[in-house]
Amino acid sequence: MDPAVLGRATVTLAVFLGSLGFVTWRQSRALETLAELDQLRSQVSVARAQLIELDREIQVLTSRAHIIPQARMSLEMHTPDGSEQVILAMEQPS
Repeated sequence: MDPAVLGRATVTLAVFLGSLGFVTWRQSRALETLAELDQLRSQVSVARAQLIELDREIQVLTSRAHIIPQARMSLEMHTPDGSEQVILAMEQPS
């Protein structure tokens, strides 16, 4: 076999194997990046669900149905009757 042909074949095979290695490396990096993206999307999804749950909890805790019993129990407050109410008149600016 001619040494020039053998040299070209060797270089061609080395370039081919290098190309395959590069493609494999690039594909593995792409798959790793997609896995990270998937993980970030799931974290965002969990964070959104927690936000919704916190919003619901805020709505419950600030609702009149929750505040009135808490005020009656812990602060010993009650709903005033007519004799306890005072209506203040405001002067109208001229």
